[in-house]
This record gives sequence, structure tokens and C-alpha cells, in this order.
Amino acid sequence: MTFTWKVSAGLLSFALLSGTALAEPKTNLLHQWATGSDAAAVAKLGEMFTAAGGKWEQTSIAGHTANTLAKLRADVIAGNAPPAVQLKGPEIAEWNATGMTANLDELAAAEGWEKVVAPELISVMKPTGNWVAAPMNIHRINWLWSSPKVLKEAGVEAVPKTWAEFNAACEKVVAAGKICIAHSTADWTDSTVFEVVVYGQDIDLFRKALVEGDVDALRSEGMVKALTQLRLMTSKYMDPGMVGRDWDTMSAMVGRGDAAFHIMGDWTVGLLTAAGFKEGTDYTCSQAPTDWGKPGFILNADSVVFFKQKDPDYIAGQQLLAKTILSPEFQTAFNQAKGSIPARMDVDLSTGFNPCQQLSQKDLQASIEAGTLVRSMAHNMTIPQKYRGAIMDTVTEFVNTPAMTPEQAATAIADAVEAQM
Repeated sequence: MTFTWKVSAGLLSFALLSGTALAEPKTNLLHQWATGSDAAAVAKLGEMFTAAGGKWEQTSIAGHTANTLAKLRADVIAGNAPPAVQLKGPEIAEWNATGMTANLDELAAAEGWEKVVAPELISVMKPTGNWVAAPMNIHRINWLWSSPKVLKEAGVEAVPKTWAEFNAACEKVVAAGKICIAHSTADWTDSTVFEVVVYGQDIDLFRKALVEGDVDALRSEGMVKALTQLRLMTSKYMDPGMVGRDWDTMSAMVGRGDAAFHIMGDWTVGLLTAAGFKEGTDYTCSQAPTDWGKPGFILNADSVVFFKQKDPDYIAGQQLLAKTILSPEFQTAFNQAKGSIPARMDVDLSTGFNPCQQLSQKDLQASIEAGTLVRSMAHNMTIPQKYRGAIMDTVTEFVNTPAMTPEQAATAIADAVEAQM
């Protein structure tokens, strides 16, 4: 079997020739982007795949990453591995180790991926030296979204840069009768705030505890300190409405002027834009507080992994889908909708991108130069899922159990991870 490339009416299509059989590229992407700006962004991929001559189908699994993984495992056990799946970090390596992933090296070489993909992502897409996944974007996790209106009303003169400044600002906001932090409690949202606090207080602790999964670091005094900060935030600066609140409504609280701050990744851009809020007027974006005074970046990236197929149409569809994902056109359209920045480093963000996205690209480079770039634990870019799940479950238990002390939480987190070893 050999691939030939056809161009018709300016659109690229793939033909897989086996004797006289002609393959028609098709795919069925398994993913978790079921709502909001995420759904709008993945719709861009479907539109471009179809325009390029492919037959687009998708299986959207709402909710937690674990739901998508459960569906993937069920399909694999049934002998029906999906042709393309949205996966991240260690999951890519784990599935690659099964020998079930497709090899994209020939396409990658022809398209020059090594020259244009962000270096921080290449090893993730090539767990053992072969391209098995195509990166869609780069997300930044450690964002602080602020309401200029609330800060002005509360007498906060500048967006806080350290945790001490953040706490002082929150005291003023609460005194003015406003919510300081917009939040919705769930394991992933709680853990997003948790890792941003750990990172902002002690980057070395972050690396040891949340990148390496070291249990001594997880039960250390530094972790107790981070959890003490988190407890202050949950008990005093967040509101009781965080229980049961939909996650995609948190950003609007800042946009409307109901809350001063929101700590969340840059998909918030997509939510705020879709709701009609304007950067600089209704909200501002800045690096979340750090106590070490350098540019910082917690990285997350969405990727599509390809599994070996027997159907020639799916095989042709994998080639077309991977090529589409890493095209400058898709990287632009997808990330403009999603709020992230392109995985390709040669895409110009000067027009059509939100100022927060432009800042993200600038801060990414600055963090690389400063040696402060890390991958996200909360968003599944570091430790295996069994350790990540143990940490996240315990963190959200802590958030929702006021009587649980930071010391007890640090011990419980370490014990939970240790039990999985």
C-alpha cells in the first residue's frame, strides 16, 4: 500500500491505492470538548477536515478526562480502537508503549514538523522517537483574570504580583462587599488553583512534588504552606456559591463585575469573548502571583494521538487529519477560538489574536529563557493518571472540608499517592 496525494479545486485529498481500491479519508475523533468555546474550537477542525476532502465524525465525551479515557479503554478492549483521540502528556507515552499507536514519521518529515513545533512539545509527541501525535495548541494555566471595575471600587490600585499582595487585595475586595475569587469546586478546578499556588510559592517544590510525584515533597512544610494559602482562599475569598456552580460561568463573574479575580487557564479567553466581554475594559489578564519575581509559565497542551487501523479510509483520514491539525490555517483558527496559542512557533499572533494570547506567547519565551517553564499536573502533563487522580481527589476533599487542616491535607495527599505506588 502506498499513499498518493491529489489536489482538486485547491483542496487536498488523499488516495490510498491498493490494487484498484481508492481510499476516501474519514475519521472519528474521540474527545472531551463538549461545550462552549471548546466545542466551537473543535468544530473548526471538523470544518477544515471536511473542506480538505475528508468525512468528519466525532465522539464527544462530556466532563472529566477520566471519562474519555474510560471510553478509549472500552473501545480498545472491544477491539475497536478509535482512529484519533484527544490525549495529553503521560497518556500519550502510556498508549504508545502498548504498540497500538500509528507512526507519523513520514508525514512529519514531509511537513517539517521538527522545525516548527514548539521544542517543549516534541518529546511529548514522540515518546520513544517516533511521531505518534499531533499537537493542537499550548495552554497557559497560571493566569490571573481581574475585574478593573471591582478593583477600582475596592481601592486596589494594581493587580497583585505576589501572594502577599493578592491577600491584601482580597481583604479590600471582601471589605467592599464583593467576592474576591470566582470559583467552581471540582477536582480539576480545585487542583488548578492548588498547583498555581504551589508554583507561585516554590517552583522547586512544584517540580519535586507535582512533576516527579515525590511523596516527601508532598508532605513537606512547603506543601503545608501552600495548602495554608489555599485554605485562606477557599474559606474567606471564595463564596459558598462555588459548590454546584458550572465551571464555565466563573469567568463571567469577573466580566460582569461580580468578582475581582479568577484563577484559570487561557480557555477563559474563549469564554469571555463568546460572552461579549472586552479585554482591558471588562477584564484584564496577567501572570498569577509568584513570590520569586520571574516570568513563569505552567504549560498544558491538547494533542491528537492516532491508533493503528486496518480500514484504508481511516488510515488515509489519519494522514489528512494530522496534516490539517498542524497546518498554519488550523493552528490559527482553532487557537483564536479556544484562547490558547499555536503549537507551531511560526504563526503570527499580531492580528486576530486576543492581547492575552499575545502576552502568553511572549511570557512562554521569557519563561523558557528564565528556566521557569513547567508542565501542568492538574491538566495531565506530568505524573501518571493514578498519582494525579490521588492528588486531585484529596485536594478537592480539602477544599470542601473546612475542618481538614493543611497539615492533615499534606499528609493525606502524600499517603494517597504512596498507596498507588
